[in-house]
Amino acid sequence: MGFFDFGTIFFLIAAVVIFFQLRNVLGRRTGSERPPFDPYTAARTGDKDAAQKPENVVSLPRKRQPGEPAADTYAAIDAFAKPDSDLNKGLRTIKDNDPSFDPKGFVDGAKIAYEMIVMAYADGDRKTLKNLLSREVYDGFVAAIGEREAKSEKIQSSFVGINRADIVSAEMKGGEAHVTLRIISELISATRDKAGAVIDGDPETVAEVKDVWTFARDTRSRDPNWKLVATEEED
Repeated sequence: MGFFDFGTIFFLIAAVVIFFQLRNVLGRRTGSERPPFDPYTAARTGDKDAAQKPENVVSLPRKRQPGEPAADTYAAIDAFAKPDSDLNKGLRTIKDNDPSFDPKGFVDGAKIAYEMIVMAYADGDRKTLKNLLSREVYDGFVAAIGEREAKSEKIQSSFVGINRADIVSAEMKGGEAHVTLRIISELISATRDKAGAVIDGDPETVAEVKDVWTFARDTRSRDPNWKLVATEEED
């Protein structure tokens, strides 16, 4: 005992006491213990042993395989377009390539873009149009604006609102997502000549306008913005 001082003896006694306390609390392995709970395998075998499962055990969803979408991935699309329809399939394809895509959010954004484009065209605002249109559509709009300006004609326009905006088709073209909408809006518009006389439209009448516009976005790009790539006016 000459090699042990009082402090050493104290720590030895404390270690022995802690060991016996842990043994009483945790017990000893007997070889018949249940394996560790695996929530993923438990979910796969849940139906087979449901009757034997303790009531306080909660099974977690099974692990998704690589590339397998979550169960609710298409929930917003299925609520927006009839399942198994061509439109639903097209929207799902876009969702597969752009996980952030939401059809309702897209329509809301397209309605804002529609008003901005209509008013920018009337005002001859090339800068705004350049940010919202594809190069081909932009060139067409700018050519029309230039022709109007050359004749000293002006468009007097007032945007009333959008009555309907419905997605009519959706598809992937290579890496580009294309979504086409049918938009019904109300607009007061009149074109005046150099002398101020009305040569087209009516400055006092609200007219219903029906357009079919297609917006596109490169899903491989970090740029989240969609651009107008095609326009068509319904009679």
